[in-house]
Amino acid sequence: MPKRGKKYREALAKIDRENYYEPRDALQLVKEIAPAKFDESVEVAVRLGIDTRHADQQVRGAVVLPHGTGKTRKVLVFAKGDKAQEAVEAGADYVGAEDLVQKIQEGWLDFEVAVATPDVMSMVGRLGRLLGPRGLMPNPKTGTVTFDIARAVKEIKAGKIEYRADKTGIVHAPIGKVSFPVEALQENYSTLMDALIKAKPAAARGQYIKSITVCSTMGPGVKINPLKPLG
Repeated sequence: MPKRGKKYREALAKIDRENYYEPRDALQLVKEIAPAKFDESVEVAVRLGIDTRHADQQVRGAVVLPHGTGKTRKVLVFAKGDKAQEAVEAGADYVGAEDLVQKIQEGWLDFEVAVATPDVMSMVGRLGRLLGPRGLMPNPKTGTVTFDIARAVKEIKAGKIEYRADKTGIVHAPIGKVSFPVEALQENYSTLMDALIKAKPAAARGQYIKSITVCSTMGPGVKINPLKPLG
């Protein structure tokens, strides 16, 4: 395990690692002990009681955080005609069809979210091997394959995030910046947790929310009581 710096160790010393915190107290503590000089992101890690080996126990979706994440993401839209114009007017960073597919096939990946209209998905599907492993492939489950292009782009720009349980059943998601008021972080946190609870697979058995940890980009984790996740 790499040796931690002095600021990290000082931050860690302020956490009672034997106990769980209420969400607001945990978020306030994360703000206070963030060790970096830059405005760190605040992130949540939620371990779910699911078996991701089974198709009926996947947890994936998207949610609009009321206060955004503090970061504006670059949005690419695959669309033609009126829908392409709609995307431009909604604030998409890149809009196109075959031209963008070719550009991506040549190695260009300067975007963070991709949205597509259903009628061009056969073309976009050729990019599956490039976009899939990077989590950039448009998907109806996360609202990124839609004819309502303007709404999709505006929501992403406003703070819509995607969440997905990894192979170990853990969901990692950003909920804002250290500079956010604690009330804003708490509202974003509650919105994400509410979405995760509603996304519980019917096949999941036993305790669903196993553990919750919040931290800043460079700071140590603070545990939240998983039995009272919304707090």
